[in-house]
Amino acid sequence: MPDLHDPSRRLLLRAPLLAAVAAALPAAATAAAPAVSDSARGADPARAFDFFLGTWQVRYRRLRERLMDSRDWEEFDGRCQTQSLFGGLAQFDESVVNRPGLPYRGLALRSFDPATRSWADWWLDTRNPQRIGPPMIGGFADGEGRFFGESQLRGATVKVRGLWTGIGADRVQWEQAYSADGGASWETNWVSRYRRVG
Repeated sequence: MPDLHDPSRRLLLRAPLLAAVAAALPAAATAAAPAVSDSARGADPARAFDFFLGTWQVRYRRLRERLMDSRDWEEFDGRCQTQSLFGGLAQFDESVVNRPGLPYRGLALRSFDPATRSWADWWLDTRNPQRIGPPMIGGFADGEGRFFGESQLRGATVKVRGLWTGIGADRVQWEQAYSADGGASWETNWVSRYRRVG
């Protein structure tokens, strides 16, 4: 396992793609976006993630064992800052995850495809800093974001679902669930509760 970054330092963007993304960041990208109504989000899916721009305190909840009928959760705090790219058609956020005994930093990169009217959502973190997994693909309807993809768990392919719920000006929740039966049933294994700061 690679050495973890000191939590007091910013994530070092070593991958060429991420360095290029950071260089392209406009000066105004750190400004928090105004709240976006459901009707506005529905009318322009390219702006669906505007609600997430800015700085957030996060309370994480993590299921210790996935798809093993576990009820053992751990909770810890973190912080997230989201910035806009490509005139609002993409964004990235850097997260500080203060997991006890294993703190790390993560980077989410999201991009909108006008042809399919869908968003892709990738994840990279300092636990494995040169590996970006396949994205989850999805969008927003009726005030909720629904994203789907696949991941590997104990050598098997599982379905992954990400949900954005409770979207408001100052609070939002994201949760991740896995399915081993093709999506017939889901087990939530991660919940992130965001509260806007600053």
